Amino acid sequence: YVAGSYDTQRDFELLNQEMAAVEKGQANRLFYLALPPSVFKPVTSMLKAACMSPTGWTRVIVEKPFGKDSASSADLSDHLQKLFSEEQLYRIDHYLGKEMVQNLISLRFGNMIFGPTWNRDSIASVTITFKEPFGTQGRGGYFDEFGIIRDVMQNHLLQILCLAAMEKPVTTSPDDIRNEKVKVLKAIPSLSLSSCVLGQYCGDPDSDHPDARLGYLEDPTVPEGSSCPTFAAAVLKINNERWDGVPFMLKCGKALDERKAEVRIQYKDVPGDIFNGGTVRNELVIRVQPDESVYVKVMTKTPGMSFNLQETELDLTYKSRYKDARLPEAYERLILDCFVGSQMHFVRSDELAEAWRIFTPLLHTIEQDKPQPIKYKYGSRGPPEADTMAMQNNFVYTGKYNWTAPVHT
Repeated sequence: YVAGSYDTQRDFELLNQEMAAVEKGQANRLFYLALPPSVFKPVTSMLKAACMSPTGWTRVIVEKPFGKDSASSADLSDHLQKLFSEEQLYRIDHYLGKEMVQNLISLRFGNMIFGPTWNRDSIASVTITFKEPFGTQGRGGYFDEFGIIRDVMQNHLLQILCLAAMEKPVTTSPDDIRNEKVKVLKAIPSLSLSSCVLGQYCGDPDSDHPDARLGYLEDPTVPEGSSCPTFAAAVLKINNERWDGVPFMLKCGKALDERKAEVRIQYKDVPGDIFNGGTVRNELVIRVQPDESVYVKVMTKTPGMSFNLQETELDLTYKSRYKDARLPEAYERLILDCFVGSQMHFVRSDELAEAWRIFTPLLHTIEQDKPQPIKYKYGSRGPPEADTMAMQNNFVYTGKYNWTAPVHT
């Protein structure tokens, strides 16, 4: 363990001496910047000046947030690119290390059954959801500085959107995949407040749980009267041949009714219905967490003598189908990728710039105008206005059927 200041070169020289003392032959160095964003610049400058490996590679992992808007992100990117090559920089988004997020590419491009229908002709809407059942838990002061859009939507959910919407890459090489992600981002217009629903949780006085009785503004670390959203839903459009007119809805929030992250692709109604309105739209659902699974909601005949239809699913739940498989943690995969030099699941600088281009106007509007977020009760689904917005954007919710994870025996 080596203690030192973030901006004192002598301390980094001592770190370099400690590393050199244990290194034998060719030695590689991997630096993980699990640090406050305010010190990224001085720390990386010192690493470049004093701690580069003389015999092997040097790589730097940078944790989000990668800036707060387009300007601050560009400033940080310019700084890092003066010090390191793109091949040395690993901007980590742990959602890109999750099993089901990585599975999106395999599902889409390894199966003939999905490819022909993965477009505006068959798909009505795409919803990407992230829900947490707890609030800020005393860390609201940090959260208030960034908010739910910067914390989850601009990075985790947008990265999933890229994988769901991108064109087929030429190969599975990191740059070919990231080239396609950038093309999708370039086709997305920047967001405005009129395309969003913002919410902030308030306490549920009837709850048995003490945390649930406290609203966001009752967290002592949150500034008094804060209008920071703890819930956001946004509709993005992709102006290209495949997706023109298909709404992509991103939803994320704290203090909601369950823990869940998923991609829900809802198909259009069957044309020429012969079942007197008995059909329900098909859905392909990729459940990222918990209970990793892929399932397709389909219509089948009710068993027995009747000829009525019922909704069921073709289900691939990982812990049932792959009972003995060990799914590595997201960070475990990504740090291994760093060791072997694979940047497939990391964010490139031009990707980052496009992501901030989409969200910066919205974030600046929220900061300048301070619109009051809609209050929703701790443990609820979030503001009802978000459900209304989903219905207005070609998402049909019937409420007739709920998927449950198969029992693992």
